[in-house]
Amino acid sequence: MPKLYLLGGENVFRRSARDVNQIAFQNAKHPLNVLVIPWARASFDRRYRKRKRLSDYFISLGACTVNFIEYLDSAETVAQKMTHSSIVYLTGGIPSVLIERLRYAGIDCLLKNYEGTIIGRSAGALALCKKCLTTCRSNSKVRTVNGIGLVDIALKAHYKPQQNKMLEEYSLQEAIYAVPEGSAIVYDHDNISFINNVYFFCKGKRQILKSI
Repeated sequence: MPKLYLLGGENVFRRSARDVNQIAFQNAKHPLNVLVIPWARASFDRRYRKRKRLSDYFISLGACTVNFIEYLDSAETVAQKMTHSSIVYLTGGIPSVLIERLRYAGIDCLLKNYEGTIIGRSAGALALCKKCLTTCRSNSKVRTVNGIGLVDIALKAHYKPQQNKMLEEYSLQEAIYAVPEGSAIVYDHDNISFINNVYFFCKGKRQILKSI
């Protein structure tokens, strides 16, 4: 079972969640070989524009190598890349797109059996959970999507206080964790902890969870 870091979001250009990533990198197995899954974009852009920026970022955190899973990689190639990695990193984007592609390629099963560290940012974090909650930017409508279920929780990324009413109403039917940008949930063999402020909504009430 992997150790998971569910990051609510980050501006990679500003490295606004460097402290979260630093903790994850420090606690991962060494040597630090990072494998990135940049599959959350709507279009199949083989040149993932942030590739160099992300690679430079991870090397500054101590990574020895930074590799990427490509769209045309076979299941065998993906499995081999994961075997030689100590950290798998899922980028942000559109959760439903990422979830569908992970399932289609069979990577959801590989992630469940992975024994290293997995960091999911924004859509990457949402995809790892049993259920994720998203809001449409144009009309603020709430949508729930079933993730691949590595963590048996419902999650809202990019949490902002303006969303309290919506989350309080949603929590009347199901409890949900809300993670702001720069904060993270850490899930390690059924033990759950938090980096920076994380919020828990249950039965119409909001609770602030203490950071580690």
